[in-house]
Amino acid sequence: MKFNIPKEIIEIGKALQDAGFEAYLVGGCVRDIILDREPKDWDITTNAKPEQIQKIFKDNVYENKFGTVGVKTDSEDPKLKVVEITTYRIEGKYTDKRHPDEIKFAETVEEDLARRDFTINAIALRATIDSKQLTIDKKEEGQMSNVKGQMLLIDPFDGQKDLKNKIICTVGDASQRFNEDALRLIRAVRFAAELGFKIEKETEQAIKKEAGLLEMIAKERIRDEFIKFIIIPNAKEGIEKLEELNLLKYILPELREGISVGQNKHHIYTVWEHNLRALDYAVKKNYSLEIRLAALLHDLGKPKTKVGDGPDSTFYAHEIVGAKMTAEIMDRLRFPNNIAEKVIHLVRYHLFYYNVGEVTEAGVRRFLKRVGPEYVDDLIKIREADRIGSGVPKAVPYKLRHLLFMIDKVKRDPISPKMLKINGTDVMEILNIKPSPRIGWLISIALEEVLDEPSKNEKDYLKSRINELNKLTDKELEKMSGEAKETKEEFESGAVEEIKKKHRV
Repeated sequence: MKFNIPKEIIEIGKALQDAGFEAYLVGGCVRDIILDREPKDWDITTNAKPEQIQKIFKDNVYENKFGTVGVKTDSEDPKLKVVEITTYRIEGKYTDKRHPDEIKFAETVEEDLARRDFTINAIALRATIDSKQLTIDKKEEGQMSNVKGQMLLIDPFDGQKDLKNKIICTVGDASQRFNEDALRLIRAVRFAAELGFKIEKETEQAIKKEAGLLEMIAKERIRDEFIKFIIIPNAKEGIEKLEELNLLKYILPELREGISVGQNKHHIYTVWEHNLRALDYAVKKNYSLEIRLAALLHDLGKPKTKVGDGPDSTFYAHEIVGAKMTAEIMDRLRFPNNIAEKVIHLVRYHLFYYNVGEVTEAGVRRFLKRVGPEYVDDLIKIREADRIGSGVPKAVPYKLRHLLFMIDKVKRDPISPKMLKINGTDVMEILNIKPSPRIGWLISIALEEVLDEPSKNEKDYLKSRINELNKLTDKELEKMSGEAKETKEEFESGAVEEIKKKHRV
């Protein structure tokens, strides 16, 4: 194997060595180098103290109590703009199950490696080695050789052996490692899923035993780890392993409610299996984080809304219940508002009925108004994941393609008050009235007429229609506006409701 260690890293390592200090790459980047993967980031450890590191590298950032100095470089690679250098350290007790109560600087790299989570992350590689010196011993595949009599690797816990055997194993006593930092419980499963490894028996037993430690972890930290699950290729297998090891109930207990919950004749999988298969499709398509989350959660409301059993069971309003449950999850795990709002919206509107010839162009326009044109592409992706997760062979059947055609056909038509040729100010001028609920009612009624017939979106017509409607009383206008709002659901209800009942959706 040959791997190009960036010149920025080699230069930093050389500067530390020239100043009389040791410098080793450590953690995930070393693991990835041995696995012939591109590292996601680069971390250096050294026996130089933070103040000594700062003297060597003038352009730096040091704003923590963990002995980590960020060294700024001129690299154009985002991963190398700031390289973190951490002084060898040992750690005290972890009262909060996340951070050590105290940090002490260590004398040797071996002491530093002893505090790390898993053996595959407890390997140090001399930072000044360049790509020409990195080799694999052909007699022992997966083991890195020394070069020119110099120690290339420090591997006191046989991490290379575990990499070769594809094993996730803690450094030292597993329960102690998990009690130090409970997030390691999730990380063990993530590494196993991401790398295609197995978890060593004692480590796995300790995960089951210590699973409850997750209750002590801040929800946003759990969120960050779970996001990393969602973005790996084996996300489905990872979540199944979380459930197997009793961890999922501390992360997404709502998802577990679908376990063993059968569906109807349109589904061959349980709700649990269906949701995971939908996620798997979204992952394989490399869809965004929001779409992956929505695919996983889209049928979250089914267990709570199930009526009956067997092939004719129903799940009326499960999308509404599921959206509320999703909102609670997004809030509990402290997801940013922009992500939460999109995922909730996609779950809420993932269930839409469309059949060629049964829904009018006006119905399509109302659908666009309700869900938002900006969400259509993502809703179609959720529908694809939903279909494949149900066991059907085609993600995009003719009906869905025809819907896309209809959407493209009407997408330039007015579908919102902002697209009307008159607005609230115009209404007040036309009728010479002050702001009042009447204005909103009039605009709502006018929009409904334009949704039915876009050609009516002309100022002269709308002005005449507003004058005519103004003859009605407040009560009559309010009622008419309410009736207009009810017609917005044509895409899913009204005449279509009978079709939905027939298909038990």
